[in-house]
Amino acid sequence: MLKRLSVGHRLIGGLLLVGAIGTVSLIYAVLSEYGIPFSALLDPTMRDAASTELFDHVLIPLVVLILPMGLATTWVIRTAFEPLSKAARHIETAPTERGMQIDEADIPTEAKPFVRSINNLLHRLDASAQQQADFASDVAHELRTPLAILSLELDRREGSDGDPLKAQVSAMRRLVDQLLLLAQIDADATMPMTPEPLDLETLAEDSVSSLAATVIAQGREIAIESEGQMPMIYGHREAIGAGIRNLIENAVRATPMGGTVTIISGPGAIIRVRDQGAGLSEEKLAQLIRRHQRADHANPHGAGLGLSITHRIMSAHNGHIRTSETLRELILDFRPQ
Repeated sequence: MLKRLSVGHRLIGGLLLVGAIGTVSLIYAVLSEYGIPFSALLDPTMRDAASTELFDHVLIPLVVLILPMGLATTWVIRTAFEPLSKAARHIETAPTERGMQIDEADIPTEAKPFVRSINNLLHRLDASAQQQADFASDVAHELRTPLAILSLELDRREGSDGDPLKAQVSAMRRLVDQLLLLAQIDADATMPMTPEPLDLETLAEDSVSSLAATVIAQGREIAIESEGQMPMIYGHREAIGAGIRNLIENAVRATPMGGTVTIISGPGAIIRVRDQGAGLSEEKLAQLIRRHQRADHANPHGAGLGLSITHRIMSAHNGHIRTSETLRELILDFRPQ
């Protein structure tokens, strides 16, 4: 396949072609002015006179003009395309956020239609991401309302007959929340929102506080430890908090009655969730985080999407989820690989 020339190469090639045509035209004009036929260039008796005239009136002017013309052409080309290079650097280094547009103020007139097309594309991506998030929110709201009504009706039942139904309704509500979060993450990956500074240790403490009563009611203990200073990270509080809670709930299911789930923050930008189960291998973790993949030990009251969602959350924050089978830990590592 032939290598495509850049616009600069095309301009230089065009100028060289114009120069060649101009040179031939100038030679013809000089020879005509002095009544020297082209055949004189082949005649030894007239060659010296013809060569002298061409040297004085063609070669010297061309040499004098070529250098400044070459420098001027290079400067013009670089100056003309500098706004495009500046816009490219801005896109490359700018934080990814909704509403991003390329400034057209310094863009050459010839390139403005192209830049406007890019801005229109960015606007459509922004609108599409917002529509997806809004749709997911509307669906979740429509599903939550009948589930809340059903929960109230079941609470009126006396005795334990309604307990299995209550558990199923609770699982459905959790599934709706997780599907909503997954849809928000997908929309965020298309056109991310501006992240905020977060304290991981505080997020871990909040997650433990929100789940402590449930864990204890299920016959397990929960503890939190700190093993060093944790740096500030940038991200989305709700998404990262959901990821931590998913790991805690996964650890609770793996821990036998009377066991303890331990959340360890640090050292560095990592959060570890330790259970008292059999441990999880790297191969099994890879199977669990595959979207729509239900593992053998997935929650019988859920859809087994917790680790998949956590994996997506970590990917959106340039981090990853890993496992230590010997320590029986799942680890959220916010340090880029």
